[in-house]
Amino acid sequence: MKITKIIIIGGGYAGIRALEHLSKDKSNEITLFDSHSYHYMQTGVYDFIANENDFSKITVDLFTLCAGFGPNVAFRKEKVLDVDFDSQKVFTEIQDYEYDYIIVAVGSRTKFFDSIIGLKKYAHGIKALHKALYFKQKFELSLFTKIEEEGNYCNPLNIIIAGAGLSGVEIAAQMASFSRDFYKQNNFLCRKLNIVLIDAYERILPGVDEVLVDASMKRLQELEVIIKDGRKVIEVTEDSVHLSSGEILPMDFMIFTGGIEPKDLVYGLKVPKDAREHIVTNEYLQIEGYENAYAAGDCTILYDGEKFVAPTADVAEQMAELCAKNIANTLKNKPLLKHSIKSRGMLIALGRRYAVGKIFGMYVGGYFGYILKKIIEKVYSKRLFMRSGRGSKKIFGD
Repeated sequence: MKITKIIIIGGGYAGIRALEHLSKDKSNEITLFDSHSYHYMQTGVYDFIANENDFSKITVDLFTLCAGFGPNVAFRKEKVLDVDFDSQKVFTEIQDYEYDYIIVAVGSRTKFFDSIIGLKKYAHGIKALHKALYFKQKFELSLFTKIEEEGNYCNPLNIIIAGAGLSGVEIAAQMASFSRDFYKQNNFLCRKLNIVLIDAYERILPGVDEVLVDASMKRLQELEVIIKDGRKVIEVTEDSVHLSSGEILPMDFMIFTGGIEPKDLVYGLKVPKDAREHIVTNEYLQIEGYENAYAAGDCTILYDGEKFVAPTADVAEQMAELCAKNIANTLKNKPLLKHSIKSRGMLIALGRRYAVGKIFGMYVGGYFGYILKKIIEKVYSKRLFMRSGRGSKKIFGD
């Protein structure tokens, strides 16, 4: 049996989905690379930050997960430094690896714009797990501080979220909902918490269906989230945020969700990239100029005709599936499949037991939307946890 060496760089949504498809063919020898030892389920971070989920619910161990796929899959916790697409080699901090096919799926990171003074120094992102963990701890400590202030003084706690896309809106809603319930259930007097959501666009959730935008706006207002749209952040200091409107907002903690960019590896790759350093792919999701190299997820960019397809976990997984199918088709001498990827829907978590969305053209909202979102997340995580459990038994024999 001829062995095909396949390398996948990145253990995020795209990398894992590609692995699931390609591992079924036992003639494929697959190696997954990631600098972290876990798969981070970022779609559940809003619950994690607001104490609705714990650490174990949003991470899956990559060593046991890969072991669960079988002996033809290996995981390497190594930082990839470069890829030579001509000689078909991957260079890590430890050694070099050869491949027959490769999928680059390294995801993205928060982009802290240099043009915004003080942003990188004083604001925090949540795309990395350790950043989300830090903010969760800071948020909890801030709530505790408010309790300690009772009977003395009660200064408001000011949390700024800059960037009113999906992540920013979900985090603002969940934090507002959690803190409101927390103070009321415990009958604390010192409840003053200001959550301010800022965005440069005229409306929140740019590019999202207007029905969902209106429903989200209404829910955020019910939760007393302060919305400042149509305003840019121009400067951040240790305790304030300066806006293009001239407003200066007091700030105790700030999350920035206003942009993403490719990771360092992508910047160094000698392949065609667009003006924002995204890897350029063709209609088959092959990296331009290389028939045996593919890219999926946030490190590349996707269009449906001339319309930009928003980078979501769902879209990343669809891209990964197509990459895997085209590698399989090449090995079987079958024609390659062109991409026809579209967003299959969107569900926006808006606080405890509440979500709005549009799935396959149908609008959902309220508690039903929440249940539907939870089912989708549960199905995804359950599948991985079961696979990881099988891998653990193979490794430890328990």
